[in-house]
Amino acid sequence: MKPWTPGRDVVIAGGGARTAIGLTSAATMAAARAGIAGFNEHPYLVDAAGKKFIVARVPAVEASVPGIERLTALATAAAAEATQPLRERRIKLPTLAVVVGLPPVRPGRTSDTQKAITERLRIELRDVATIVTVDTFATGHAAGSMAIVEGWKKVRSGAADFCLVGGVDSYLDAQTMSWLEKQDQIHGAGPLNNAWGFVPGEAGAFCMLASRDAASKWQLPYALRILNAATTREANCIKTDTVCRGDGLIALFRELAAALPPNRRFEQVLCDMNGEPYRSEEYGFATIRTGASFTDASDFLAPADCWGDVGAASGPLYALWVDAAIRKGYSRGDLTLIWTSAEGGERSGAVIQAMK
Repeated sequence: MKPWTPGRDVVIAGGGARTAIGLTSAATMAAARAGIAGFNEHPYLVDAAGKKFIVARVPAVEASVPGIERLTALATAAAAEATQPLRERRIKLPTLAVVVGLPPVRPGRTSDTQKAITERLRIELRDVATIVTVDTFATGHAAGSMAIVEGWKKVRSGAADFCLVGGVDSYLDAQTMSWLEKQDQIHGAGPLNNAWGFVPGEAGAFCMLASRDAASKWQLPYALRILNAATTREANCIKTDTVCRGDGLIALFRELAAALPPNRRFEQVLCDMNGEPYRSEEYGFATIRTGASFTDASDFLAPADCWGDVGAASGPLYALWVDAAIRKGYSRGDLTLIWTSAEGGERSGAVIQAMK
């Protein structure tokens, strides 16, 4: 476990989201709070049994829109919303660092995805900053959280006063859906009506990270700070013959817990468990070893039951959920753990603290 060292306070000073249950961050979080699930039949994609797939599709994007265009539409809308506080205050930064999580290489994801999204984000944000630099993590589930980690480090260290971090993903491509079904990962699909898969979704989500001083200077509203953020690795991954004992999550939880105030615990947990046994088993093994850091490790929130499995967009959406819960007064505590688990072995997350 790495020793904890202090740095600048990093706050969330803006956010944006586009999901199956809301076209803004506020709408999405209100729908999730109400327990609304955005699951419907896909208009035309069918499984091996001839049934239409059940998916969580963003209604504002036509079903026929192809992969790259879907991703760029989701990403640019969420990024524009997240940076709206800067526009409202007529702040144009000399440079804005952007870090975005993307889906991994897989069927249905073209090789020019990264370039296309990077270019579109630069165009979308040119009125916010003179120079827009974009870094990417193409690691799937953990990618958005890894973007948060990287942005948090930039702001905390003083390398930047602002950093836009987020993720975008969509499984709703014919090749991707066919591949997922062959991997036996889609809930309800196929002749056996798979009960142990997930509902494929799509989303774009961004958080505007800022130093506390910069946010205060420009009178940007904030309700919480990112107390710690980290990424670890799991050696025993899904779709292999190895047995996962939760070592990657154990390392992550211990590293994040190192920043907790004395005699405090994680009071609320948001995670990307999606119905697959692998994820729940991993979490169970990990919390057996780290249970002392939790108020109640079994009392977790898994928003995939509302907006579906959204892959790389997961981590930023969880951070926005926490922000909304703090502002609206329904958070279960002041200290929230968010964590994500990628099939390639990356385990990434953060501990978020409400500001008094």
